[in-house]
Amino acid sequence: MSPKRPTAVSRRDVLKNFAAVPFGSAAACVSTSNSVAGQSEQPMPRTGSEAALIRRENELEGSRDWQLTRVRLDKPGGLRCPPIEGYCSKQSVLAGETIDFMVSTDPPQKFVIEIFRTGYYGGRGARRMTKLGPFDGRAQPLPEVGQKRLRECRWESATTWTIPDDWPSGVYIGRLTTLSDATGFGYWQSYVVFIVRDERPADILLQCSDNTWQAYNQWPNGYSVYTHPSGTQGPWADVSFDRPYGKYPQIFENPQTIGSGEWLCFEFPLAYWLEQHNYDVTYCSNSDMLTPDRGLKCKTFISNGHDEYWDIRQYESVVSLRDAGVNLLFLSGNAVCWVSPFRASSGGQPNRILFRGGPYGGDYRLAEAREKEHGPFPHRGPDEGYLIGSRNVDPVNGGGDWVCTQPEHWIFAGTGMKKGDAIPGLIGWEYHGDPPADIPGLEVVAEGTALQGGVNPQRWTATIYPGPKNNFVFNASTIWWCQDLASPPGHMIPWSHWSRPHGPDDRVQRITHNLLQRAIRS
Repeated sequence: MSPKRPTAVSRRDVLKNFAAVPFGSAAACVSTSNSVAGQSEQPMPRTGSEAALIRRENELEGSRDWQLTRVRLDKPGGLRCPPIEGYCSKQSVLAGETIDFMVSTDPPQKFVIEIFRTGYYGGRGARRMTKLGPFDGRAQPLPEVGQKRLRECRWESATTWTIPDDWPSGVYIGRLTTLSDATGFGYWQSYVVFIVRDERPADILLQCSDNTWQAYNQWPNGYSVYTHPSGTQGPWADVSFDRPYGKYPQIFENPQTIGSGEWLCFEFPLAYWLEQHNYDVTYCSNSDMLTPDRGLKCKTFISNGHDEYWDIRQYESVVSLRDAGVNLLFLSGNAVCWVSPFRASSGGQPNRILFRGGPYGGDYRLAEAREKEHGPFPHRGPDEGYLIGSRNVDPVNGGGDWVCTQPEHWIFAGTGMKKGDAIPGLIGWEYHGDPPADIPGLEVVAEGTALQGGVNPQRWTATIYPGPKNNFVFNASTIWWCQDLASPPGHMIPWSHWSRPHGPDDRVQRITHNLLQRAIRS
């Protein structure tokens, strides 16, 4: 029996408490003045040793050799690397806690695990933290197809590692390398990926979009929430974090990212840029936001890249952050699109299986259309536009230029942009549009036309609105925002539907500085 669908949250209910708060001071915070007091190209860091943690970490020498060099897929156009592949027992882990690495090598051979923290590191992009092994590898079994096409590995652990107390929060990748018995020479390679989190106060909490990484992951051969025979958009498929990340299957061909989810594709440039400029940043997984506790210790919460799949508890947590005065930056597109409830693995590990439970959107027409076309769904989320500032649109795949409409707004200070000026190719590959009309103080700061499918014109909107406690919510309205901040090692600029971002752009960099400097001073 399908669980009863919760009653959709109305627009009035979502805004009930929010709209009752006087917005005088918040409106002043996001006024349209031409300057920002004390504006500079570099951030104004917090004082104290914890605030300097990221700066000190990036003063350490980075690694010249951390990327994948020798990747072997199972077949032309394949998704997996049978010679060596693996996954981690947790999406994120605190320093001092343990994590298991499950690894398969087929044929059996020795292998090593080199663990790198990704960051700036003088432009090298990562630092090697440790090397584990060698280990005796063996071929571990492909899992049988379970209910709702679930592929859940139950592999034996190759090793259990305790995260050292001095490892800072960040996104870590483990490079798996097989060893030739004859020479000890490194041979085939792939990654595993995990997040080290902390509990300290910080200026910025950067949320990784790993729910979405897993929703699109097709390991071993076409098993994702999009590949069920019943269709691509329904609630029919479960996916598990207990399996390797296959090669990223959409919009560009980059087998050198195999095992790293969508981190190197869509999110790493933002982290690289933040650490380059010594921002006080800490990291978390989607699964770390099921309560607001972590975010309430930070001044700014960032949704990054392709952040499509949210458990309803994430939504409620981020609403709580906004209402408590935390600034929200949606440097993402297609964010908060699908309710994706977590459940435990077959072994009882929490938050290891998810599925497309239903649309966000409340009673908005798109959510109703999705229900009619692809449902019935067991869940319905509230209208995400009242959190983000504008809504998901359908169909959504395409691209276009990011066009300034309010050059006098403070986010454009120092950019030199005029009304109608465009940042080429920045919109894509998915975006937001149609902002709610009744959010007090909401402004559309950029808007234009994307070509959906490379052909059909579709409106997108970037927005900002004041929160209740001198904070603000900004929506960049594109998955590709971070592509114009930096192009670090290990990263490839994506493209979609005859459109692509052009790489680092000083205007996007300045807008992002303006947003963050206002946010961390609030």
